[in-house]
Order: sequence, then structure tokens, then C-alpha cells
Amino acid sequence: MRRARVASRMAERRLIPLALLLALGCAAFLLWNLRAPMGFILSLRATKLAALVVVGAASGAATVLFQTVAGNRLITPGIVGFDALFVFLQTMLVLALGSAGYATLPTLPAFLIETACLAGAGVALFGLLLRRGAGDLIRLVLSGLILGVMLRGLSGFAQRLLEPSEFAVVQQASFASFGAVDRAQLALAGPLLALALLIAWRLSSRLDLALLGRDKAITLGLDFDRLLLGVLALIAVMVAVSTALVGPVAFLGLIAAALAHALLGHPCHAALLPAAAGLGALILVAGQFLFERLLGFESTLAVIVEFLGGLVFLALVLRKAAR
Repeated sequence: MRRARVASRMAERRLIPLALLLALGCAAFLLWNLRAPMGFILSLRATKLAALVVVGAASGAATVLFQTVAGNRLITPGIVGFDALFVFLQTMLVLALGSAGYATLPTLPAFLIETACLAGAGVALFGLLLRRGAGDLIRLVLSGLILGVMLRGLSGFAQRLLEPSEFAVVQQASFASFGAVDRAQLALAGPLLALALLIAWRLSSRLDLALLGRDKAITLGLDFDRLLLGVLALIAVMVAVSTALVGPVAFLGLIAAALAHALLGHPCHAALLPAAAGLGALILVAGQFLFERLLGFESTLAVIVEFLGGLVFLALVLRKAAR
């Protein structure tokens, strides 16, 4: 017990340099090569920075929560098909309204509808796949893959019915973009994600018990099923809000969670959740700063994150297979 407390305190101390590094990255993103008109440029950069931080933090924390309740560190909420569902929604909207009608949609109502659809689908899917056996990883992965393939097939069929200009609109809306974040959406998404992160952090002690497995956790007095449903709802809200805000970034959370475990070396969720959230935010801020400020690219970050996330996933699978 004493060793566990010492290890937990050491893990929490490692959050300090991470916080300093994130603060330094945010300052560099805001102030690097700042020119007149400074107020206008700072306003644009601050909006983009806020979106990067909240999406990165939500992705990292949601992945840690999902891995805890599923009992496996190889998976991510994106495996259940959030990205495919998001693309399907965008395709159906463009097909129904046309490119002109889609462009004139009120941003805030559209954001709320997309968030509600994604969150509702996430709660239903997570509950169906994990409620009756969180350890059934094969069923979880296969169900997520089948759902993704089905939705991508429907999206592909619908996209063949679109005009070339409408197809271009769908393609632009289907990839994560931090360049044109709506401030009204961000004003709603930011506090909602912050509240979800706070609730998740307050559940840290229960999540530590959940790592022992359902039977052991129940023996120690944990209402595992109730915790499971609550955590699934938090995961669905985090992933749905961040996806509706900027688009799908499926493997970001996997990278952040893997780095958080490597950094802390201890599964204490009181430190693990802030570490994964901070690393997710740092990856996006540092990556966007590198590609946008130093290299002059605009839309490369999401592609690079997905590529690196795939490599991390393969590395984790091969590492586990080698044991």
C-alpha cells in the first residue's frame, strides 16, 4: 500500500513538466511571428488553440476511460465507427439539402444535431458491446469494423448520387480541420468537454478499482455496472462533441494514452487522465505549430496523426503478441 502511494505521488509529480511544456507550446502557438493587426490575429489563433486543446484533451481522456472499462489498452473509441457515422451524416445532409442548402445550415443547430446523433449512437453501441462482457475484445473489434464498413458503404453509394460540387463539399467536411472552427460551437463544446473531464477525474478512485476486473471490483464494493454505464456516457459525449466540432481524429487518443502510460508508469487514474488529456492537447498544438507556422502547411496534421496512430497501434499489438 505504501509503495502504491509513493508511486502515485511520483506519477502526479511528472504532470508538472507536462503542464509546463503544454503552456510553452500554447504560448509559442499564439505569439510566434505575431504581426499587426495583433488583436485580430490573436483572436483567430486563440480560437484555433482552444479547439486544439479541448479536442486533444477529450480524445486522450476518452481513450483512457474506454480502455479501462473494456479491460484492454489496445483499443480506442474510434474503433466503433464514429468517423464512419460522421461521414455518413455529412453525406446524407448534402444529399438531402444540396451544397447550397448545406452551406446555409445554421452552424449551432447543425452542431447540436450531429452531437446528439453521435452521442446517442455511441451510448447504444458501447452499452450493447460492453454491458454483457467487457472482456470480449474480438466481438467488440469485429462489431466496430462491420459497422464502419457498412456505414462507409452506404456513404460511398450516396456519394455516387452527388454532383461533383456536392461531392467536394462532402470530402471537405469528412476530414478533421482546425482551420475554421466556429466560435459559437466552441463556446458550447469547450465547457461541455471540461465538465466531462472533471466528472471523469472525480471517478478516478472507482476507475482504479475497475482495473481489477468486474468480479474483484464488485467484491470490493464497487457498483461496476452503474460505473460502466456512466463512463460509457462520458466517453460518448467526449468523442461526439469533439468529432462534431472538428471532424474525426480516430487514433489521436491511442497515441496520447500510450504515451501517458509510458510517462507515468503507474495506472493511477488521478494522474493518468490529466496526463492523457495534456498529451493529447500537446500533440495537436505542437503538430499544428510545426506544420502551420514552421512548414507553411494547412491540412496535414490530421493525416499525420492518423498515420502515427496506426503505427502505435501496430507496435502495441506486436508488443503484446511477443509476450
